[in-house]
Amino acid sequence: MNNLLVAQSGGPTAAINATLAGVLQGVRASGKVDKVFGAKNGIEGAINDQLIDLNDIVRDIEALDTLTYTPSSALGTCRFKMKDWREDEATYKKIIDTFYKHDIKYFIYIGGNDSMDTVDKLSEYCKVNNHDFIVMGAPKTIDNDLNLTDHSPGFGSAAKYIATTLAEIACDIGAYNIPAVTIVEIMGRNAGWLTASAALSRLNGGSGADLIYLCEKEFDKDKFISDVKEKLAEKPGILVAISEGIKDKNGNYVSDLVSSGEVDNFGHKYIAGSARALESLVRDEIGCKVRAIELNLMQRAAAHIASETDIIESLMLGQKALTCALNGETGRMAAIKRLSNKPYRVEFVSVPVNEVANHEKVVPLEWITPDGHDVTQEMIDYLYPLIQGETNLKFENGIPKQIKLY
Repeated sequence: MNNLLVAQSGGPTAAINATLAGVLQGVRASGKVDKVFGAKNGIEGAINDQLIDLNDIVRDIEALDTLTYTPSSALGTCRFKMKDWREDEATYKKIIDTFYKHDIKYFIYIGGNDSMDTVDKLSEYCKVNNHDFIVMGAPKTIDNDLNLTDHSPGFGSAAKYIATTLAEIACDIGAYNIPAVTIVEIMGRNAGWLTASAALSRLNGGSGADLIYLCEKEFDKDKFISDVKEKLAEKPGILVAISEGIKDKNGNYVSDLVSSGEVDNFGHKYIAGSARALESLVRDEIGCKVRAIELNLMQRAAAHIASETDIIESLMLGQKALTCALNGETGRMAAIKRLSNKPYRVEFVSVPVNEVANHEKVVPLEWITPDGHDVTQEMIDYLYPLIQGETNLKFENGIPKQIKLY
């Protein structure tokens, strides 16, 4: 038994395939893995014995390069909540059966918080039941809310997309001489890291985002209207960036005014709609022209504006996860430790996954300005290195070349 299984889970990003490519590059270089498989649609592929043979792509340097810059999850993804093995051992037995059937010794799961919960539960099950499998996690999430890693693959590219997009929107609305408010809703349920990156839209001297509201800070509608009026008194068109998960003092999501109240497989409420709710508020309270923009999937799939720093680090984390697995580490996650901002230096480490799963890293309140509608220089210094560098995309027929694994 010396084969490897790798899978991807959770929301796709512009860099999750770079982590996969890093794992496969590591397999190629190590010579310690006989065969490598991909689980189709995350842990569900392991449960249902739906595996993809990846051995040909391991040997194809050009294919690995294309995979590195292909957005979304090339193996497919899922949002499957693993119950504790004491409640549902049958599911774990199916995974173990798949491992034995295909002589799999190593399993690397690329994903976010819920995926690391799966790594934690599965590694514990294997240990308690004396199954000699190595289960390793590799981080991924544009939300940047994973504990014990300075930042997560996918975040830097999403931040670069947001900074670029808001800088361009600011140019658009700045061309008019009429009072107008544009509200941009950015992903982030409980962590406002991605919304904070809106501040980078000002880096090259443009006005960028005028007001920025993160979900870590209590959102006050009256204060918001006052802030908007104050900015409108300074110039005709203003740009507002908000986290989708902004909440009032009672913990109610602003999006509740327009959302359905439905929940996903993990019990998370669907919260998109904050910008639309505030669009109505501004229209009623101020009466000027107002537009709501929800960036939605574009902010996580924009490989054309990905950060090269993000892609390189994603590759390295995939290689680190493999190295840890080959060294016998199990129940851990590859992670980034920042050594300095200037010059920007990091090292790649591994951390116990049980201290990552079901923990949430939020923006420190001291990185939000006292007035509650902007971020501090400390936040800018943290974000700045993560969006640096442009990728060398290959184009065909006028659009970026991509790869499909199944």
